[in-house]
Amino acid sequence: TRMGVRGYGVFFFGALLIFCAPSRDPGWAEQTPAGAQILATYQVDLAGFSLGEFHLAIAFQGRNYEIKGKGRFSLLAGALYRGSGNAASTGTLTKAGPLPSSFTVTYKGGGKKEQRRMSFADGAVSEVTIVPRKKPSRKRVPVTNDQLEDVLDPLSAAFLNVRHGNPVCDNTLPVFDGRLRFDIVLTPKRADTLPKEAPTDLSGPAAVCEVKFVPIAGHKPDNPGLKFMSETDQIEVWLVPLPRTAMYLPYWVGLPTPIGRGAATLTEIKITLDGPMGRQPISAPDL
Repeated sequence: TRMGVRGYGVFFFGALLIFCAPSRDPGWAEQTPAGAQILATYQVDLAGFSLGEFHLAIAFQGRNYEIKGKGRFSLLAGALYRGSGNAASTGTLTKAGPLPSSFTVTYKGGGKKEQRRMSFADGAVSEVTIVPRKKPSRKRVPVTNDQLEDVLDPLSAAFLNVRHGNPVCDNTLPVFDGRLRFDIVLTPKRADTLPKEAPTDLSGPAAVCEVKFVPIAGHKPDNPGLKFMSETDQIEVWLVPLPRTAMYLPYWVGLPTPIGRGAATLTEIKITLDGPMGRQPISAPDL
């Protein structure tokens, strides 16, 4: 059970970063606020127990963006699991969607710690650094250079979602997190009304998407947790439009785990349009 909780904690931190898809529709960059700041908090639960919170900060300056995410999780006061993670992404908004320039993620839990850094050039991954370095495993599916072209980092993929005309839950998105290359496939399920406890700044209906995790490379095909997540059809995300913008943000993410249902729910959000950034260098607030 301990291994299951540890694996879940790492996976769920990743799930918060990837289970939405950016738009490929032309013209969306022009409708993104030129100077804006979004602060959000997600409550994370597992099998009916509170696991912790994930905090998000997004800042725009012209067509440049910076995203920061921070999570701290524990189960039964750390007796079963304790972990934390930080992630940051920078890039540029284009007519085709977000174009990342850098991505960093650090996480620790279950007695392990790792940091990954990525750089991008011309829409492709140009450099990857992982600390501590590990000897490549022959059991992993090799990642090819072709598979690292036209990909997104998890933060840019998850939280820069804009739609114009097409259903928001109709997308396949290529993602690379520094180790794994995978696709996230969204398909429409239904529209649903937000619950009364949703933040008052939000208005529905929410677009409910079925999410499919498709491993491409960098993974071990016989990994039980990865096989479980790639075979399930029970992953779901609710996307809600942000007021006065063309953007969508995850309101709720739900997925099965071997020890019970996991969920992340948006509990707080603050949106500042054309805010105090002015001509200052872009910087998402520290979390």
